[in-house]
Amino acid sequence: MRDDEGSAALEFITVGVILLVPLVYLIIALGAIQEQMLGVEAVARHTARVIALAPGEDAAVSRSERVLVTVSEQYGIDPDSTVVSVSCTPVAAGCPSAGALVTVTVASTVSLPMVPAVLGLQDVATVAVEGSSTQKASRLWGSG
Repeated sequence: MRDDEGSAALEFITVGVILLVPLVYLIIALGAIQEQMLGVEAVARHTARVIALAPGEDAAVSRSERVLVTVSEQYGIDPDSTVVSVSCTPVAAGCPSAGALVTVTVASTVSLPMVPAVLGLQDVATVAVEGSSTQKASRLWGSG
């Protein structure tokens, strides 16, 4: 018969570390992705809103740029790597225009935490996130 005294504690520690470390990393990574996802959604929502409520095109552009910087700063999003696109329905009316549906789509990438900058791994270990929002511009948009 073999003596198994003391091996249970060693097995528990080994298996615990093997299972616990990936679980903690998964929680940290999902938290980072969720934060960025909420951020791009907030940028899209607030940008669509300020464009729809702006009195004209110049005000819409300046306000939307301020929203991008402010919300990106709050959520830790890099504004330089964020792509914002604005489209309107109906297309023939111009974008933005009175009575149009303004759709703002914001896309960004999330770098996974604790990935070393070796052999370009930091560029590969990214997750793309995207958010969009639609607002209806007033029938009087651009007249004030």
